[in-house]
Amino acid sequence: MTSEYATFGLAPAMRAGGVLPHGAYRMHRDFLDFIVDGEPLLSSLADLDVISPLAADLGPTVFTTRVRGLLLETEPPLPEGRRVVYGCPECEDLECGVVTAVIEREGADVVWRDFAWQAGDTPDSYPDLGPYRFRGEQYRAELLAHEAPAGRRVLLVGRRAAFLAKLAAALRTIGIGAEITQDAPSAHADELRGYDAVAFGRTVGPEERAAVRDAFAAAGAGAVFVADAAPIVPLLVARIEQALNHTPQRLAGLRAEGAEALLEVVAPCRVGLLAHRLDRLGRPRTHPLFNGWLEPGTHRIPLDARAIRGEAYVVARTSTTVLVAPVAR
Repeated sequence: MTSEYATFGLAPAMRAGGVLPHGAYRMHRDFLDFIVDGEPLLSSLADLDVISPLAADLGPTVFTTRVRGLLLETEPPLPEGRRVVYGCPECEDLECGVVTAVIEREGADVVWRDFAWQAGDTPDSYPDLGPYRFRGEQYRAELLAHEAPAGRRVLLVGRRAAFLAKLAAALRTIGIGAEITQDAPSAHADELRGYDAVAFGRTVGPEERAAVRDAFAAAGAGAVFVADAAPIVPLLVARIEQALNHTPQRLAGLRAEGAEALLEVVAPCRVGLLAHRLDRLGRPRTHPLFNGWLEPGTHRIPLDARAIRGEAYVVARTSTTVLVAPVAR
């Protein structure tokens, strides 16, 4: 066993999503990669399509549980003290194949050794990878620093994992952390209190929504709830931004009725107005309506009839304020 120390770190990484040539959907996944001596550990694994267990879109309790596993505070899930360090980006199922390692304490140090690829109980060794000895204090501090994402956080509740993954990725680009779950009521109260908003997918029924609200109330969590908007990523991002902005600075109100939008401006600002809708085939469509400088007062902005066919919403945006309104018929 080597006595030389390696440095341990974590850094954001991404597995890009998209549509494959045969039509299948490849899920987008953001995760934290392991950085050993300043280099991503994943780069040593011959271009495997895998991610670490510390994915950004994990539901409540799961991320913390996996951090605790790497800290050796839970029992190893595999024989011989093995733990998963990389897995399938789509399902994280052992049968798809995972990269494992024996992770153990030696005195105050933490050692990662005997790396292997396995799709069952029998590992196939990576002889040229590791072992790595980390100083226990630095290793623990790095993992605990990422145990709970900082900043504004949103819990996305629903079953359409591919769509919710796109929404989570879009939120993260504007600095809003997002996790996905189907089982929020089972989360610990401390974790629920870490969320600023909860967004329900349309597949979540009234009873499930009530159970989530009850769980947040019992935890004393002050999250706001967002529901019932059409499944259009930029529209939902705007709804969540509006829910998180408790002190609008330039816009006081937005309504969309018939052929016009009524916008109440309280301070001079540049305003952008967009319409989002679903077409007859359920595909999202976006239409620019207005972009210009407005003085304080109530402004009536005409709506193009083609932009508000079917289920439609209007989004008004300034540099500091976002408002969303459904188009009333």
